[in-house]
Amino acid sequence: MRAPGRIVILGGGTAGWMAANLFAQRWPGTARITVIESPEIGIIGVGEGSTPQLKAFFDTLGIAEAAWMPACNATYKNGISFHGWSDRPGHESYFHPFPSPLDLHTAPAFFFNCQARRFGNDVWAHPDRFFLQPRLAAQRLAPIAPEEFTLGPSYGYHFDSHLVGIFLRDHALGRGVTHLQRRIVDVAIDNGAVTHLIAEDGETIAGDLFVDSSGFRSVIHQAALGVPFRSFADTLFNDRAVVMPTPADPSGTNAATKSTALSNGWAWDIPLTSRTGNGYVYASRYTTANEAEAELRAYRGLGDDVPARHLTMKVGRVEQSWAGNSLAIGLAQGFIEPLEATALHIVQATVEGFIAAWEQGGFTPANRDAFNQRIAARYDGIRDYIVCHYRMNRRTDTPYWRDNAANQNLSDSLKAIMTCWFTGKDLEREIADQGIAAYYPATSWHCLLAGYGQFPDDDRMHAPEPAAQRHDMAAIDELLRRASLNFRDHKAVLAELA
Repeated sequence: MRAPGRIVILGGGTAGWMAANLFAQRWPGTARITVIESPEIGIIGVGEGSTPQLKAFFDTLGIAEAAWMPACNATYKNGISFHGWSDRPGHESYFHPFPSPLDLHTAPAFFFNCQARRFGNDVWAHPDRFFLQPRLAAQRLAPIAPEEFTLGPSYGYHFDSHLVGIFLRDHALGRGVTHLQRRIVDVAIDNGAVTHLIAEDGETIAGDLFVDSSGFRSVIHQAALGVPFRSFADTLFNDRAVVMPTPADPSGTNAATKSTALSNGWAWDIPLTSRTGNGYVYASRYTTANEAEAELRAYRGLGDDVPARHLTMKVGRVEQSWAGNSLAIGLAQGFIEPLEATALHIVQATVEGFIAAWEQGGFTPANRDAFNQRIAARYDGIRDYIVCHYRMNRRTDTPYWRDNAANQNLSDSLKAIMTCWFTGKDLEREIADQGIAAYYPATSWHCLLAGYGQFPDDDRMHAPEPAAQRHDMAAIDELLRRASLNFRDHKAVLAELA
């Protein structure tokens, strides 16, 4: 298996070291991998959550949860609970679960009831009652099923992103990856390709493939190669965050991320074993940094003695993730706010997709255009799902929420999904026809729209027609109740890993 030869990764952090490990795993002994980090540049670390794809990443590397989770203060994640995004009675909160084999027994009923309710039938269609993970999260149960229970759900993690970067660095060094601490001051380009990087002391680092993991500065991809950046600011208004960690919850450890809508954005609550991660993602055109900090302190009941860190976000993506002999990953490639914790998933998809395209193209750039189209489509598909959270919000208390609900800068894909929902058509088929289920499946879209209560007003509801009463909610309740008996206390499961 031939590799690109010398692979130079500019920037470490979680993204850079993920890439180094994936390259070393796929091309052991043939790729000479070097990661260059500047000791002066810290890690952004906006998000501390993941999607289930991160488990597949560690499985690929052969790293057990007991090896990395305690070292990174990690916890399990059943999904995300959303609070305050809708003011419709009965829909003040909802849960976005990760997939589970049990969905085969309950999701069809959910889809059917959603469609029936869109036609005015007063049937139960709030998502939380149809899925296992909301029950597990509410009871603080870990999503780890015993071996004899074959219907355990997929799950993500919460973790300290700085510690994950350190763990992955050490693992990569054990696989023969070279680590250099240098401050890069220039990038040498010849005929549209990078030849070498130049450090401040004049040292040159040559390579065959360069991976830009230099953060929002995008030193290689955007600054040196001039790859255009496509902003998402017209659809995703948030461009700032303020972060304040607090002590871990002494009453127990939650097994879900909590997202709470505030006046000009939303706040995250992420439980680690060592602390709770808190942050407020907001739009600077609607509020100031000081006002956002004060609002987060008030929301969390924090005094001025708790330090705050302010971050600026550049939301969007590069036009081509693979340009010449440069591959952009992480913040150098793009950023979609951490509402659904997709950052590391995109890094993983980008590196694994590049490896596949390189090999399938005969170890040449033959598949570069197709790869770029797939990665761009993934970014845009994730963006549309995030945008839908804001476009479909049911708050009217501030200009921020009203402007989001009135936003018309929507993709054709998102317009078609909204039209399908509000005209009572088959949303599952629409998503399949668009080919976007790989980004977010039909369950996710139904949970979002039904969770917000995007149904006819109560005065337009009527007693369900006989054909609309197909599913027995009591039977679904009992199925999920009995399934949840297979799962144990989250904190106890974590203790066994330590």
